[in-house]
Amino acid sequence: MSFIDGLMARTPAPVQRLALRHHELIKFALVGGSTMIFDMAIFYSLSLSVLEQKPVVAKVIASTLATVLSYFLNREWAFKNRGGRQTHHEVLLFFVISGMGVILQAAPLFIANNLFDVRNHASVAQLVVIDFVLGYVIGNVLQLAFRFWALRKFAFPETQGHEDQEIEALATGQVTFDENKPASQSDSIS
Repeated sequence: MSFIDGLMARTPAPVQRLALRHHELIKFALVGGSTMIFDMAIFYSLSLSVLEQKPVVAKVIASTLATVLSYFLNREWAFKNRGGRQTHHEVLLFFVISGMGVILQAAPLFIANNLFDVRNHASVAQLVVIDFVLGYVIGNVLQLAFRFWALRKFAFPETQGHEDQEIEALATGQVTFDENKPASQSDSIS
């Protein structure tokens, strides 16, 4: 039994049903949280050093690198049971959608820096807080909602009727939480 299966077995039934019903959203959020930390490390490394006067450029670079990592994590874990597209179409759609997400995420920083000129009126400590709120709170909410909807709809579409069958199989225990394969065929994974 995998770690996730063991955790799900100890979860109260109402919470378990909710988690099973929204397992893609939960996985997508975990991938997003991981890539957000990766993004923040790159962004602050750049914006507090070589790109100090160009925080939007630093944000776009950090977001782009985080997007590449996000593709692999989403493809191999969060949306691994979706598809139906050829890989090159899926990759193209993922990066177009994610590119739109990068623009949505950078928009609050762009507005603050170019319309309100906050860089010239704030201390370094204030800029760190402003950049965090604009780029990681407001920007992430915008891009997260858009990307989850668009990735499920376009890049990783479900096969017709597959999701309802999958949820029913998960809820009845015929499929493990991690692998979405019959329990007798499940491979052990994290």
